[in-house]
Amino acid sequence: MIAANDHTMIQISVDNRILEVANKTSLLEACLENKIYIPHLCYLKGMTDVPASCRLCFVEVVGQKQPLSACTTQVKKDMVVKTNTQVVRRLQRTALELLLSTHHVECGRCPANKKCELQRLARFLKVGLKPKRLALKLKKEVLDEGHPCMDYYPNRCVLCGRCIYVCEKKHGRARMAMAHRGLKTVISFYGQKAQLERDCSACNDCIAVCPVGALIAKDHPKTI
Repeated sequence: MIAANDHTMIQISVDNRILEVANKTSLLEACLENKIYIPHLCYLKGMTDVPASCRLCFVEVVGQKQPLSACTTQVKKDMVVKTNTQVVRRLQRTALELLLSTHHVECGRCPANKKCELQRLARFLKVGLKPKRLALKLKKEVLDEGHPCMDYYPNRCVLCGRCIYVCEKKHGRARMAMAHRGLKTVISFYGQKAQLERDCSACNDCIAVCPVGALIAKDHPKTI
């Protein structure tokens, strides 16, 4: 868990740039605020308990033997960081290829097209959206229509957890959670239909933060 920053400013070096950043903030947030892009999916601004599930935000920190995830690394005075090494890019490309190996690429029919985080990551890391190195492994269920206010597309979902985070933040207790394990993992909704309808009908926060169009409002045309 990253502690909330204490508003004391410190200096760190990132890719030979000297940055003045808030002490105790995450390295990822510090870089993003200074327009240094680090690939990521599961992080949202202000998070203190980041799931670090996407395994994309690796960086190298001088003095550390292994690359670190920037979202769970707290800045320290005089820290020296490298975001664009061969080791970092290899880890990031592998992580993205793994995500794409369980993702149904149908950009032309997807509401997230041209604002999709996977498209942005693929361009940045120079990875094709249909990598040939790994076999495609999709879930049998292509559409879950069980929620009264939204549809869920499991084979678009990257399991970043953003939807769970904003739901819990809004309602105090999330109305959704990760279910099952391994390649069968999906987002599952729980609660009575009337409760879900009451809590979700005027919200849509989870739909707004989904990076890939896996959650779609019921009134949007079906795209399968």
